[in-house]
Amino acid sequence: MRNRFDLQLKQLNDDIIEMGNMIERAIEMGVYALIGHDTDKAKQTIDYDMDIDHMERDIEALCMKLLLQQQPVARDLRQISSALKMITDMERIGDQASDIAELSLQLGDVSDIAELSLIQKMANETMMMVVRGTEAYVTKDLEVAHNVIDNDDIVDDLFDQIKMALVKRIQENHVKSFEAADLLMVAKYFERIGDHATNIAEWVIYSITGKHVDEAEN
Repeated sequence: MRNRFDLQLKQLNDDIIEMGNMIERAIEMGVYALIGHDTDKAKQTIDYDMDIDHMERDIEALCMKLLLQQQPVARDLRQISSALKMITDMERIGDQASDIAELSLQLGDVSDIAELSLIQKMANETMMMVVRGTEAYVTKDLEVAHNVIDNDDIVDDLFDQIKMALVKRIQENHVKSFEAADLLMVAKYFERIGDHATNIAEWVIYSITGKHVDEAEN
């Protein structure tokens, strides 16, 4: 019985990694659609969100099977309950990648706007947070999970830089106000993705220690 349970736990780990790879790809596709002004890629990103939703439901079903059909010990319960929380944040990251793609359809060609490089940097930082957060869950690596949380400060700082730069460019009439507003919204979505990645890392810490981050720090 335990051997079967361990195999299903391994499947859960594999599925978490797969969903992490999927939302990393969704972020990457959304950024490509924005920067490359690629309508087809934007539509692919929006459609891909349905695949992420399906993956969430599959993982949720596996977690419920583990909870209801097996007899998990406390450590297993933490791992399974943390996975259920994590996939909610992961699904929302997929939603926000889709939102970014939808905004790219509204925007014209903004490839000449300097702030795109900062937005791309935000995307890279959030993708790294997602990948390392899911890997920390599987490898039970507390240090990596804490590093993911710390990295959210970098994402927040990039958002502040983008906001200030866009405001300045509007004042100097170097960018249209509606374009600036849409780009600021894109940056805001990335900030939210960073927040969700932070939540994932916090659930990783709980799955290992049995304590929430605020409790662990006291």
